[in-house]
Amino acid sequence: MRALLKAVFIIIMLILVIFGFRVGREIYYQQRYPLEYKEIIEEYANQYNLDPYLVASVIWVESKFDKDAQSGKGALGLMQIMPDTGEWIAGKEQYTDFTATDLFEPEISIALGCWYLNYLNERFSYNMPLVLAAYNSGPGRVDEWLANEDYAEGDRLVHIPYGETEDFVKRVEKTYEIYQELYTFDE
Repeated sequence: MRALLKAVFIIIMLILVIFGFRVGREIYYQQRYPLEYKEIIEEYANQYNLDPYLVASVIWVESKFDKDAQSGKGALGLMQIMPDTGEWIAGKEQYTDFTATDLFEPEISIALGCWYLNYLNERFSYNMPLVLAAYNSGPGRVDEWLANEDYAEGDRLVHIPYGETEDFVKRVEKTYEIYQELYTFDE
């Protein structure tokens, strides 16, 4: 009987340790990979037929949800949109009176970023590595890489010549998997 109680105690302790590890891991990842502006992300992801996990992943990689983020190259806001790209998108969407500082407004940044991701999805046939590479380095550059057999095989990049862009694509893909594990979006 004593051996049975000891075995049951050990099993219970193992279950508690495993459960505690899983809960602790989830808490750690939720702190490392926060999800802010969830409702805005859902709204514009739905409007532009995007996966909200992708949008959240792009935001995390680009700005870590810092609405005031500015890159050394001049990209602004949550989705790190270049002011000239923001102005171009705003013109397409008949968004009047656009200024670069509008990109620091979370809703505007997410709305324009989602529009742009949708545009890139359509332009690159929903090929996610191409879409992400274009988001980071520009669609014209991706077109150049696709035309160069040193970088592409058909419609697939086998090598991204810019380390920053290659890193961006990998980080968004990894973050996408993490966000899918941690969070739930309304469908």
